Amino acid sequence: MIVERFADWIDERLGTAHFVHHALRKAFPDHWSFMLGEINMYAFVILVATGTFLALFFDPNTSKTIYHGPYWLLDGQQMSHAYESTLYLSFVVNGGLLLRQIHHWTALIFLAGIVVHMARIFLTGAFRKPREINWVLGIALFGVSMFEGFCGYSLPDDLLSGTGLRIADSVALSVPVIGAWLSFLLLGGNFPSQQMIPRLFVAHIFILPAVIAGLITVHLAIVWRQKHSQFPGPLRTEDNVVGSPMFPVYAVKSLALLAVIVFVVCALGATTQINPIWLWGPYDPWKASSPAQPDWYVGWLEGALRIAPPWAWHPFGRTIPSVFWPTVLLPAIVFGFLLLWPWIERAITRDHRSHQLLDRPREVPWRTALGAALLTFGFALTAAGSDDVQARYLHVSIVDIVHFYQAFTLGGPLLAFVVAYAAASELREKGGVRKAHRVSLKRNTRGGFEEDSVP
Repeated sequence: MIVERFADWIDERLGTAHFVHHALRKAFPDHWSFMLGEINMYAFVILVATGTFLALFFDPNTSKTIYHGPYWLLDGQQMSHAYESTLYLSFVVNGGLLLRQIHHWTALIFLAGIVVHMARIFLTGAFRKPREINWVLGIALFGVSMFEGFCGYSLPDDLLSGTGLRIADSVALSVPVIGAWLSFLLLGGNFPSQQMIPRLFVAHIFILPAVIAGLITVHLAIVWRQKHSQFPGPLRTEDNVVGSPMFPVYAVKSLALLAVIVFVVCALGATTQINPIWLWGPYDPWKASSPAQPDWYVGWLEGALRIAPPWAWHPFGRTIPSVFWPTVLLPAIVFGFLLLWPWIERAITRDHRSHQLLDRPREVPWRTALGAALLTFGFALTAAGSDDVQARYLHVSIVDIVHFYQAFTLGGPLLAFVVAYAAASELREKGGVRKAHRVSLKRNTRGGFEEDSVP
């Protein structure tokens, strides 16, 4: 009764009853893959909540201090206030280490969720007209989220993140003509500058979260306006959406997914250590640790840098260093190709129609094969980014591992394309994966079993 009166009070003033009724009856497809995007949305909410807590205790000041805290192995060491505040957050603040680890694990899941969601969009053709804008927003969201994750990863000013920042500064400086300005914009001076951690802090907690929130909001608004796509099935056409209403069916499923995500990230944060900066120590420019690994979403850039040949070019009296090709040109080509893919495929297929019904991956073998090749290419580069770890534990020369990944990065995607194309083509001819014949077992008089068919 109280809820009903409150709803009437709101409707009398805002006239929201019609919109709310329409929203609660909005149909959502029942296929599980349509909930992949919600993993990212809920992960972002968790990141904002945990990040707000962490920001209350983190000090981005890079001036030096002497540590006298509970971690006695670093007692008397000189370090930045940023590093000291991260130690304080981890060892003194109640729940600080738990929330810091939950924040880090959630960031990894957030980026992974975007990749899986985009892969589903690509393989099912959900980027086709009229959903090209949302495809572009998704690619942009992934790029911004990568930079957001890198900024947060770099804030503690530990030895590992400092090494990553030094690489990032080298990448910025390698850009012809504007490299010095990019480096100054990022760091505020020559590396390592006093301004780099405060600038990354502002970008990490103010600018980039606002951009991500804006992209997600526009994405959801477009989905609401255009309605969900759906897989072919009974009663499903290019003009309708068949599924469950938002309330109560889809809302219950969505809240259950939120509970699972919260449980997973809390369990990971409580049981699985991640980024123990006290083991790396504070950053000093003349030190480097090995083996050293970045977070997975920048591993493909790290891998490309490690296996790229040392080619430098000297046009017009200027030098384009070897760093430029794998870390600037390659990502520009990959992101440019993905951004333009809806129009590239349209030019190939000459299909200008609007599509509400999705393709099953087997129905378009060449697109599925291309997706498999792209994923294999990314996997090969990411694996190459841990060549030093593999050399250490496999007792293999790191030079041999680099040669292997140079060959695998070129040959692996071609092999994946051929295998995926053959598999998808065969499944298309068979009409999909056939379900196993159902039987029931009955014990006979001899003690054995006999099969009876079940329709």
